Amino acid sequence: MDSINQQQPEDNMQDLNGQEALAKIKELAESAKSCFFVSNIKTGVPASVRPMSAQKIDEEGNFWFLSANDSHKNDELAKDPFVHLLFQGSGYSDFLNLYGIATITEDKEKIKELWEPTLKVWFTEGIDDPRISVIKVEPTEGYYWDNKHGNAIAFVKRLAGAAIGKTIDDSVEGKLTV
Repeated sequence: MDSINQQQPEDNMQDLNGQEALAKIKELAESAKSCFFVSNIKTGVPASVRPMSAQKIDEEGNFWFLSANDSHKNDELAKDPFVHLLFQGSGYSDFLNLYGIATITEDKEKIKELWEPTLKVWFTEGIDDPRISVIKVEPTEGYYWDNKHGNAIAFVKRLAGAAIGKTIDDSVEGKLTV
């Protein structure tokens, strides 16, 4: 535990497992304003980072993305399926850091399930565009940072802590084991 966490008057470390971890992953990922998809994390070349939107997070905690089958990302995943997903919901909460293993398919039923009309921006031939592939990311481990009672309470606690010179915040963080 680092020195800042040791100064907390209340417990702010909470590891989550199983269904609790899945619920937290889903909550934070669905409320995130941004997601960064990182590939090439094990091959020894510089990591590739790109913004992406998960089309779905299923009940097992798997993330589903649509991607062009001729993209650099798909090529990278074919060589190195290990990925890193980073989510941020706000400036003070809702952070999620996940590692996982990606698989690529061209399952037409899954494409239909995940399809949204706005995706035609990238897949100009629509739902039947032959370039559409599906990326499934199965999380293997993760970590989260959040607050316990919402951003307003966390802000008040930070103000009070700053006024009296003590570490008082509403944060909570921990490992996620699926």
